[in-house]
Amino acid sequence: MTAGNPTPDLYDSVQASFVRRVIFPLHERLKGHSTLRMLDEMEREQWLGAAQLRQIQERRLQGFLTRAFTTVKYYRDLLQQFGLRPSDFQNRTDLAKLPLLDKKIIRGKLKDLKSSEATRVSEFSTGGSTGVPLTFYLGPTRVSSDIASRCRAESWWGVGMGDREFVVWGSPLELTKQDRWRELRDSIMRTKLMSAFEMSPAVMDVYLDEMQRNGCRRLFGYPSSIALLCEHARRQGRNLSKLGVQAVFVTAEFLWDHWRQMISDTFGCPVANGYGGRDSGFIAHECPQGGMHITADRLIVEIVGDDGRPMRPGELGEIVVTHFDTPEMPFIRYRTGDMGALGSKSCPCERSLPLLEKIEGRKSDFIVTSDGRVMHGLSLIYVLRKIEGVEQFRITQKAVDTFQVELVASSDFRRDSELVIRREFEQRMRAAVTVRFEYLSTVPPAKNGKFRYIISEVDASNLSLAHVG
Repeated sequence: MTAGNPTPDLYDSVQASFVRRVIFPLHERLKGHSTLRMLDEMEREQWLGAAQLRQIQERRLQGFLTRAFTTVKYYRDLLQQFGLRPSDFQNRTDLAKLPLLDKKIIRGKLKDLKSSEATRVSEFSTGGSTGVPLTFYLGPTRVSSDIASRCRAESWWGVGMGDREFVVWGSPLELTKQDRWRELRDSIMRTKLMSAFEMSPAVMDVYLDEMQRNGCRRLFGYPSSIALLCEHARRQGRNLSKLGVQAVFVTAEFLWDHWRQMISDTFGCPVANGYGGRDSGFIAHECPQGGMHITADRLIVEIVGDDGRPMRPGELGEIVVTHFDTPEMPFIRYRTGDMGALGSKSCPCERSLPLLEKIEGRKSDFIVTSDGRVMHGLSLIYVLRKIEGVEQFRITQKAVDTFQVELVASSDFRRDSELVIRREFEQRMRAAVTVRFEYLSTVPPAKNGKFRYIISEVDASNLSLAHVG
């Protein structure tokens, strides 16, 4: 699908060009970022042959590891513990000599993971969707890399910095003096933050009014929140296809097919998926031909099984990332907690950046059964999706044989549907289960503003992914 929205008028184009050529470069320079240099490299390197890209990747990996082994206590100690030297790491396959880095290690060794050469670093935290927020350090190198990576991906869709943007993100409404300065900066950069924490009908009216008043060339944010905005607009009979949106960029959540369709139909434009995290960086982006391109010029993605061994292309495993642009606090073989598979084919767009074939969500989006299987949460989601009168829901596996189902039900919902849901859960689990129902006026998102249809609180660490069914 190609964007069919009208092109911007001359005044709008001049404003966008001024931001892109003057304001944005000045902003990045004042912030001490190397965004423009990185973006220039990324634009060139995406078209290199696979062998050349691999050489660049391994050259950057060697420099990154050498610096980490020299300036980071945690990695110096690891080398000593395993009897290794920096010279033992010549290419990406040598990464397997190092253990995986996980959130538990970071929480226990945070100070030891910070480089002795790190300057101008800030503490950041994930939203804690898996239970406990993760605190870590980010410096200007990673921030620059993230911005450049996003700019490159947006250029694939014909938009970029300076084109009017609305962002639906997990952020409180601006209240502090610092936030007001950010709001002024965003206004100059022609971007507007809309808090995903504030998605009441009245607030969504304000968001939609502003979008229709000012126009919008690009939209960025959580797919669940943008889909909710689309549903609200449809109920009011608003035609958002006339806004001029060229592409909707979504990230931070699993992109369900019905969300993609809803968003695309409402705005009359493509939906571009992005995969990554505040901790792991921008890992992959979707191009107009549908390929989920890994940012392989700045990082390495491994897919590993529960034993830490690499999986072959097409095989599902945990996504592990080594990000070269994290010298201030190196993320080396970092376990994202997300499940995916590498692709084996090239993309018709002819970019040499390799592909992620699958992104299946978090490990906690998988259901654990009493007979040792690990089922994708879709197996239970489909049960609720086909029940008449179910408007919203969330399924939480509290124990192997116990589920909590939060429901928003319309007048079409019949209470004997509870029996149907329980029976179908048991068919898929192949065992008797307890299902507790809770009826709500709305199913709230998590504290980070994201929404998840299914959550498993059962530890699946001792079960093999080979049993995924």
